[in-house]
Amino acid sequence: MRKFTLPTLFAAGLAAVAVTASTQAMAYGQGDFFTRFGAANVDPKNDNGTLAGDLNVNVDDETQFAFTLGYRFHDKLGVELLAALPFEHDIKLNGGIDASTKHLPPTLTLQYYPLGGTESRVQPYVGAGINYTTFDDETVDIENVSLDLDDSWGAAGQVGIDLLIDDNWALNAAAWYIDIDTDAKVGGIEAGTVNIDPLVVMGGLSYRF
Repeated sequence: MRKFTLPTLFAAGLAAVAVTASTQAMAYGQGDFFTRFGAANVDPKNDNGTLAGDLNVNVDDETQFAFTLGYRFHDKLGVELLAALPFEHDIKLNGGIDASTKHLPPTLTLQYYPLGGTESRVQPYVGAGINYTTFDDETVDIENVSLDLDDSWGAAGQVGIDLLIDDNWALNAAAWYIDIDTDAKVGGIEAGTVNIDPLVVMGGLSYRF
């Protein structure tokens, strides 16, 4: 029969504590603060509306650095705020007139993590929330004509996945659909609505604290 000495039992206890601590560290859930960052592409839908009765609007896509900040208040629930450097979009009016605008699209979502609280290294999530988009630096290539785009509120939906590398780092991919409709003025006169409604796709890294 094997005899267990005090040093042996002590060493076994330390090993058990170490395994438990490692499991708790890897567990993905309540109490985690995190940031995700990488390159994000904002791709507006096709056919973005008509201004002033006869100006067809097409807004080009743009790629920029973006990041998020989030908190998990439950193993399976969290909140996340999307932020970025300003996106600058080229705009075509009737396919020939050049215009542009810059915008910031902060988006807050409530997220659901179906595998939260487990040791799974593959952690998908979905989210829904609200977006606020602010526009500035609008220009249009018509002499003495201005373009003004109003700020926009809209709904947002999100899907994403983290592929855990270790206790802190993960690979991340995420996508948002955002409802962005902005009222426009051309030459100071109400001219209609630009429906941007982009798909935002981001790839990069995630770090949890």
